[in-house]
Amino acid sequence: MEKRETFYVTGMSCAGCAMSVEQVLSQTKGVKEAKVNFAASTVMVEYDESVVTPTDLQEAVQAAGYDLILEEETESDIEIRQRKEYHKLRQNTIGAIVFSLPVFIIGMFFMHMPYGDWIMLICTVPVILVFGRHFYINAWQQLRHGRANMDTLVAVSTGIAFLFSLFTTIYPQYWTSRGLEAHVYYEAAAVIIALILLG
Repeated sequence: MEKRETFYVTGMSCAGCAMSVEQVLSQTKGVKEAKVNFAASTVMVEYDESVVTPTDLQEAVQAAGYDLILEEETESDIEIRQRKEYHKLRQNTIGAIVFSLPVFIIGMFFMHMPYGDWIMLICTVPVILVFGRHFYINAWQQLRHGRANMDTLVAVSTGIAFLFSLFTTIYPQYWTSRGLEAHVYYEAAAVIIALILLG
């Protein structure tokens, strides 16, 4: 028997995420149609309930790095959930900006100050591992399913900048012994995450 149901989806941060959710559900056995409304964070699914259950749909979406809310929620429940997500995002944004500012100032204006690279490293680590960690978690989940979205772009670009800078901070002789200056790019990693969170 075919059933049409709308579910609230969490974890979507871009149009690519909405497409991923839509694709995952559309490819699930028993699903006839899935349409995501990114603005409302919902997905309408038409499925054969003799073949697939809402729990199966939830598991498919969770495996892709998102979540499907199955329990019946009133508008106020959804509003409370959205407010919590906004509060968490706001905290991450403020934290990322606070730690990115000294990295930006040192990287742009005081790049030759003593221990500047180490100070930037210390300030960048919380931006990546605490305030921006969901970019890396989501990118990994997308990679496992052979997909890419905005999180992939953020994780790859900032991850490469951070790892290159970490190597240069620990082993600057690798570059100086070759007659090159040991540049670090912590400000790129930290500021990109802060700006995307702000956006």
